Amino acid sequence: MRRHTRRVYNLCYRFTGNSTVAEDLTQEVLLRVYRTIGSYQSQYGAFATWLTSVTRNLLVDHHRRTRHDRMTDSIDDVLPVVEDKPSQVRAPDRQAEAAELSAQLQRGLARLSPELREAVILRDLQGLDYREIQTVLRVPEGTVKSRINRGRIELAGILKQMGVRPA
Repeated sequence: MRRHTRRVYNLCYRFTGNSTVAEDLTQEVLLRVYRTIGSYQSQYGAFATWLTSVTRNLLVDHHRRTRHDRMTDSIDDVLPVVEDKPSQVRAPDRQAEAAELSAQLQRGLARLSPELREAVILRDLQGLDYREIQTVLRVPEGTVKSRINRGRIELAGILKQMGVRPA
């Protein structure tokens, strides 16, 4: 499970935009996996795909539980904060630039509908192939491709409005 923890955390973070909530959700996912590992059947797909499905289901539950809270939050409370993450590889200016780009991407993703956001995250940030995404989302492959395409187009427009230009 240790090798999958980072993947689960990244998925949770991209959906919530909050590192503390993502850590809590990651722990919930790992507990759920521990309790339900007996239901995993390899003939239905890879373990990573099953794990992503479990994570997605928990994220959907979390989204539903916190809907009222999000509606009453101020915009300043829900925007992600640029985190200070020390890196021994990057120079401080490059680190700050990467953190700012990550925060802008997170804000852009937050403006997408949940359906488009999850398709883009699973494909472009988690690297799942179309069939794995189809399994996770339980929708036809054509729907997966359509959501990814529409999500990318909308995200590009949002980032452009935010002043983010491709490198």
